[in-house]
Amino acid sequence: MEEEEEAGPPNKDLYALLHISPEASDEEIRKAYRQWAQVYHPDKYQSPHMKDIATENFQRICEAYEILTDENKRQIYDIYGMEGLTSGLELGPKLNRADEIKEELERLRKRKEEEKISAHFRPSGTILANMSLPHFLVGDGIMRGMAITSEVQSQISKNNTVGIGGNLAVTGNVGGGAASALFRHQFSSVSSVEFMASAGLRSLIGVQASRHLTSHSTATMGISMSLEDGSLNLSNSWTRQLSETANGNIQLTLGPESSVAVGWQKKEEKRSVAGEVKFSTSSFGASAHYTHRFSVKSHGRIAGRVGSTMLELELGGGRKLSKFSAVRMLYSIGIQGIFWKFELHRGGQKLIIPILISRHLNPVFAAGAFIFPTSAYFLLKKFLVKPYYQRREKQKALENMQKTSAQVREARAAAEKAQQLLQNVANRKRNRQSEIGGLVITKAIYGNQKELKKRDELMEQNDESSLRIIDVTLPLNFLVNDSGQLKLHEGVKKSGIMGFCDPCPGEPKQLYVEYTYGGKTFEVVVDDYEELLIPRPSQQI
Repeated sequence: MEEEEEAGPPNKDLYALLHISPEASDEEIRKAYRQWAQVYHPDKYQSPHMKDIATENFQRICEAYEILTDENKRQIYDIYGMEGLTSGLELGPKLNRADEIKEELERLRKRKEEEKISAHFRPSGTILANMSLPHFLVGDGIMRGMAITSEVQSQISKNNTVGIGGNLAVTGNVGGGAASALFRHQFSSVSSVEFMASAGLRSLIGVQASRHLTSHSTATMGISMSLEDGSLNLSNSWTRQLSETANGNIQLTLGPESSVAVGWQKKEEKRSVAGEVKFSTSSFGASAHYTHRFSVKSHGRIAGRVGSTMLELELGGGRKLSKFSAVRMLYSIGIQGIFWKFELHRGGQKLIIPILISRHLNPVFAAGAFIFPTSAYFLLKKFLVKPYYQRREKQKALENMQKTSAQVREARAAAEKAQQLLQNVANRKRNRQSEIGGLVITKAIYGNQKELKKRDELMEQNDESSLRIIDVTLPLNFLVNDSGQLKLHEGVKKSGIMGFCDPCPGEPKQLYVEYTYGGKTFEVVVDDYEELLIPRPSQQI
């Protein structure tokens, strides 16, 4: 398993420090600066110790204000972060005049755009290897057929994408192939057109247009013509968002094989479900599947298909091996026989190996074909694979903690100092909200995803310095506004918020918040760069 890295927009710590959005206007930046200056101005404190803490944090606020209110510095910071500001954009002598900065920034922006375009070179492909155990047992060979598909798409400009692809298939002594090409043009953020052509087994040309009708619905229309018999195929599809987690679609096809299909999908944090019913001039069918995510790395799946030419039940699950790869194992039983299917996904590439176990639907054999491999898989996972990865992850975490221990200790000390100056105002806000039944943060923990799950046990040990989490209850109570709401902006790393720190550099982090509102208790967990907006009725325990 490869080590997963943090992902998210870089260079946003100054926005987190002032508690503003990356899209904040100059007026919003000045307003935030004045609010924080009222808390951290050194002249407010008599104690030399508190004055030193205030001075340190006031300097951080002034630096953030100076950078974000300077148009040129803000542009450089948004792209290259503090390193770009302190190293002259890593281009030798520092740039002094505004026109020099603008000229150099424009050149670097073009270079970054070129790098972005090259990063949009997206290859994908599938290798399908059909195997048959019954044929192998009678000496007829295990391979029954193979198919290979491959496609490469590249964004050649901001609004244009081209792609080429091809496929080859062999079954027994019969085979064939096809080649395809497409060109997509994005007219605007809401409309696009796509031209396509293929030659080989299915020679055709076609065009398809898509448009967002509203913020919740999309329509697609297409027409294609077969170069073999000249037949036309018209297609129309409509997709509409039904709720925050669900959408539905209708697809109508007119041609040699006319059909109408209605589908529905719902995707939540822990589960997803989808279904479709399709009627055509020669057949009908219905399918549905349910996927449950046991963790961020593993899931289980059950699916079924029924129709005039099919009847199949599929069970299985999968696991994420790394940031770019995953494996899935499925068991299916239907009118075509009993199959085991193995899938390996790596980036945009897939290797799929269906293995026919038996053509006969004997109940005892079907049960054995499911139970034996499944039991072997879980035993292997429990006693070999899982302990190995746990030891490996623990060793990596230990090495990372040792490497960053001094950095984390320094960051914790700075966060504790910042919280000292927030304490009086935070307590006043908390008491005022408590009196009116408003928003009160009762517990907030930020840090390593896994340690957040056992937060209660760890925090009771009262040895936070050895943990990869930090208590941020006080700074979040400080950030509650007069209307009894709290918002942390999307795309801003939370470790940059005043009173926070990064307790586990290089590791995925989350924020857990438990709060009361109107006499009721709520809780929510968000990722490091995810927006937090509370209170929300859906967060009630």
